[in-house]
Amino acid sequence: MAIFTGIVQKGGKRAAALGYPTINIPLTDRDVSGIYAARVKVGEEEYEAAAYADQKKKVLEAHLLDFSKDLYGWSVKIQLVKKIREYKKFTSEKEQRKAIDGDIASVRAYFMNKDKK
Repeated sequence: MAIFTGIVQKGGKRAAALGYPTINIPLTDRDVSGIYAARVKVGEEEYEAAAYADQKKKVLEAHLLDFSKDLYGWSVKIQLVKKIREYKKFTSEKEQRKAIDGDIASVRAYFMNKDKK
């Protein structure tokens, strides 16, 4: 799938407020949208992530699994490897958190099963 490169920018901190901090880079590809399992390369390190291609804001957000460093200003590569689902609007924060938890579980399961093959 597609690989996107960009400098990590500050976002609206909405995902972080929900408990899922993300890195954000500009999104120029109009053909991707929704939630993906992704690999994020930072320097020589690579991390598994749940990514969200937001066509409305033209941003690609990635929540790096088991990661907590500040990456503002860093150059990163985000490779979308498997689409999990399409974007959905939620009526409550509780419903959104539940969906994000499910997305992260799906991403973890994808990488766990992929690594066994």
